[in-house]
Amino acid sequence: MANQPTTTPAAPSPPPPLEGGQLALATFVVALATFMNVLDTSIANVAIPTISGNLGVSVDEGTWVITVFAAANAVSIPLTGWLTQRIGQIRLFVGSILMFTLASWLCGIAPSLPVLLMSRVLQGAVAGPLIPLSQAILLSSWPKAKAASALALWAMTATVGPIAGPLLGGWITDRYSWSWIFYINIPVGIFAAGVTWMIYRERETPTRNPPIDVVGLALLITWVASLQIMLDKGKDLDWFGSPVIVALAIAAAISFAFFLIWELTEENPVVDLRLFKQRNFLGGTIAISVAYAVFFGNLVLLPQWMQEYLNYRSVDAGIVTAPLGVFAVILAPVMARVLPRSDARIIATLAFVGFAFVFWLRSKYVIEIDTWHLVLPTLLQGVPMALFFVPLTAIILAGQPPQRIPAAAGLSNFARVFCGAVGTSIAGNAWNNRTVLHHVRLTEHASLGNPLFVQQIDATRSVLGIDTHAAHALFDFTVNTQAAMMGLNDIFFASAVIFVLIIPLIWITRPVTGGGDAAGAH
Repeated sequence: MANQPTTTPAAPSPPPPLEGGQLALATFVVALATFMNVLDTSIANVAIPTISGNLGVSVDEGTWVITVFAAANAVSIPLTGWLTQRIGQIRLFVGSILMFTLASWLCGIAPSLPVLLMSRVLQGAVAGPLIPLSQAILLSSWPKAKAASALALWAMTATVGPIAGPLLGGWITDRYSWSWIFYINIPVGIFAAGVTWMIYRERETPTRNPPIDVVGLALLITWVASLQIMLDKGKDLDWFGSPVIVALAIAAAISFAFFLIWELTEENPVVDLRLFKQRNFLGGTIAISVAYAVFFGNLVLLPQWMQEYLNYRSVDAGIVTAPLGVFAVILAPVMARVLPRSDARIIATLAFVGFAFVFWLRSKYVIEIDTWHLVLPTLLQGVPMALFFVPLTAIILAGQPPQRIPAAAGLSNFARVFCGAVGTSIAGNAWNNRTVLHHVRLTEHASLGNPLFVQQIDATRSVLGIDTHAAHALFDFTVNTQAAMMGLNDIFFASAVIFVLIIPLIWITRPVTGGGDAAGAH
């Protein structure tokens, strides 16, 4: 037994930190790959009406471009640890960038919605490892004493991406073509992959061949895909009046139940559900997932409403949403200094209160709203954005042993990203349902048997010099616009209420001071 240590290969020592210009260049290209990834989570938001029109589909069908990317991304995230062990950290990172670049090209040349959706599924799937690996690579590149600085730079990049997406996507769509929102990834991806490989190819991590939980992965894909398709197609197929939706619901429920049983009993699960036994992980993960679902769902609806009902161009809708990044970027470095000396639960609570206030402001929108009153809540939303991710991540990972941090980070990220995709579908369906409800209420007395309605139509004809058919069309347009506004206000108000209701989830967790454990996730 005394000789045992000599027969076990020693773990290789990590490579030394990079220095000088090499460190600066490495940080830039790794952050660039991260930026490219997170940019694509939102760059298509403002282009959905244009993409839908060009491909001959409805806007509701067009939102699949966003949701299938998020769903595929959610499924692939838990596989990052297993793939890293088999392929190596650097090879996986560079390979993911190149595959992401290829998928972007396929998205750009897509001649139809099904082809575009398949390309977006590929793009989302290969993007899964980029976020966790970019953090790990940056942390290995910087001295431990400056790890907080590395994460602050990374956080700024990850924050700016989703915010710059609508602005950049709107400008490209208006000036060129929607295809170019994907083509721009090609030179960026090739450059980032090439320079990353040049700097890091001698810093590859050791590999081994761990078993893969094939059954768990198949069940994961089945219930995620079934649920996502059910949510996206439910409105078009009359929900549970359709046998297709019923079949999807049954498939999702059964596969999810078997997934839970299998993963809780499997020796090497693809998703370690036992982590939910820990109070901090449970409360923090549910809180960040629900909050992200509400946030991301609204992030998709706002530019869509501005383009459909306020006649904003894609670029103008992007400009309105861009101020979200001002305070988010300014306050990100401040958070790195404040969090180590504060209770993370207090900061996260302030973030949720801030989000609730912003959505309450938006619930007061009217159809005659000017641009400034659209921009103001978006600008203010940058404050809770800066207070959002880091404290909740610190709560989620608090007390985790080092060997479990990758699994905890992967599972919490999976829950967050998947809920973002589901939130997009739910928000779109809820807006449509509330719009229909308000339309019915607004038109319940609009009939030829109502003298007041007939009088209003005659007055419109007289003032505008139009015929009866045109007067009815104008009335219908006005009602549609007002109903959509009222429906959106309902969504905003409900979002504010949800943010208040999930605050107790933060306080079921144990106190956490300091953000050091958050190094492993976002």
